[in-house]
Amino acid sequence: MPVIQQEHLVQSVADGLQYISYYHSPDFVRAMTSAHQKEKSPAAKDAIAQILINSRMSAEGHRPICQDTGIVVAFVKVGIGARWDADRSLQDMIDEGVRRAYLDSDNPLRASVVSPPYGQRKNTGDNTPAVIHTELVAGDKVDVTLAAKGGGSENKARMTILNPGQNLVDWIIETVPKLGAGWCPPGILGIGVGGSPEKAVVLAKEALMDPIDIQELIERGAVSPTEKLRVRLYDEINKLGIGAQGLGGVTTVLDVKVREFPTHAASLPLALIPNCAATRHVHFTLDGSGPAELKPPSLDNWPNIARDDSMARRVNLNQLKKEDLLSWKIGETLLITGKILTGRDAAHKRMIEYFDKGQSLPKEVNLKNRFIYYVGPVDPVGDEAVGPAGPTTATRMDMYTDRLIQETGMIGMIGKAERGPKGIEAIKRHGAVYLIAVGGAAYLVSKAIRSARVIAFEDLGMEAIYEFDVENMPVTVAVDTSGNSVHIAGPKKWRTEISPIPVIARWEKRIGWRLRGKIFSVSAAPANISSEFNECRCD
Repeated sequence: MPVIQQEHLVQSVADGLQYISYYHSPDFVRAMTSAHQKEKSPAAKDAIAQILINSRMSAEGHRPICQDTGIVVAFVKVGIGARWDADRSLQDMIDEGVRRAYLDSDNPLRASVVSPPYGQRKNTGDNTPAVIHTELVAGDKVDVTLAAKGGGSENKARMTILNPGQNLVDWIIETVPKLGAGWCPPGILGIGVGGSPEKAVVLAKEALMDPIDIQELIERGAVSPTEKLRVRLYDEINKLGIGAQGLGGVTTVLDVKVREFPTHAASLPLALIPNCAATRHVHFTLDGSGPAELKPPSLDNWPNIARDDSMARRVNLNQLKKEDLLSWKIGETLLITGKILTGRDAAHKRMIEYFDKGQSLPKEVNLKNRFIYYVGPVDPVGDEAVGPAGPTTATRMDMYTDRLIQETGMIGMIGKAERGPKGIEAIKRHGAVYLIAVGGAAYLVSKAIRSARVIAFEDLGMEAIYEFDVENMPVTVAVDTSGNSVHIAGPKKWRTEISPIPVIARWEKRIGWRLRGKIFSVSAAPANISSEFNECRCD
């Protein structure tokens, strides 16, 4: 009978996590390539192009697809007859593999796990512990599926308990627009239905490990209720017009995966978890013959795509004046050059603490007439100025924005996804701007960074404040000085483009009342309806 060696599991986990840090699976590349080919929104098409270019660069350079190299989730099915040569627990073995992968000097991955989860929240330094779901199954092998889930998509997980008679499609279609763009669409949506509340969430996460096959399903025709549900959700979600990076476009999801489990007669647990444009997962089986062998995908899987920056506005940040911002329009592409500072949640919190105490910021943290970039980069290797350095979700910084602009004279921010009402109001009040870089294009972005140095709060690790010197870094104007937002205007425009004919519409206010039975144009919602629900869809 085969014996599973401890070292075989440890090394397989380490190899698997390195593998998925720089290789997208072929099914994802095919789906994203197809999305690029059919995308009609110029902004969304460029965002998808950046994701595909970044993906190929990462595969060639063996560097992370995204700076957020995720929290590790492992689904482990242990054969009831498996024999082990090990003296450590399953948790310890997998954690050792995580540690080995994230501290690999050839391709260090960003440690993002903090403990305890509230209060001090100190980085564990090696991205341990992993989250492990274990199941005893028939057989004598060990089956492992590894995922590295970034915070942007994990933070958009949603769960509810519906009454048995409620329509789960309604809840999903109403929930997806509220997720915003922080999960970096287009990606995959995992749906878990049934079981108990916690079972539904695990089902949704497991569903994301399945291969992308929605086009094959559509081509052969859905047969089972679950298949029909997948196709319906895929169609209706893409008709929302959210598009790549929330800029508005025809593809919001590449696939919708559904897993089910029997449930209590009085309940309908329902969970939704998105996978981002840095979709990372791998599967292997240990049978006692040695560590898993992971075959690199062929570079022929990737399309040859080049970006066209001929129409982009080139901006020298070192010579920028606040009045120059007035001509910038939402949706406009910029190529920015000059010095910017970085800062994420922890750095923002600390700066506010300085202000509250009446203290000046460290001398080199001078934000007057400058931009801050919401990023926590990967450590550099070789001759890199910095490792992959894509943006983090800007909405989390909304609570600090007004105070930071007021205290420092900062004029702009760079991140990913939309700004909330509080952030937009602060930007408008101070005549600032908000730009977005493409989430899921971290290695590509890092190539525009010519130098990087930590200037403050070094103890915060990847959340320290850096000064970057960038050259021709591609960004898009997302909120202008008047408070106009591309994340509102873009999807609204593309909902109309995708479904231009009148429909029987439903608008819902937060308090829950509904207006039915009257025919409206898709773009003509009643003026007195809450703008948050100024959307329509077929009932």
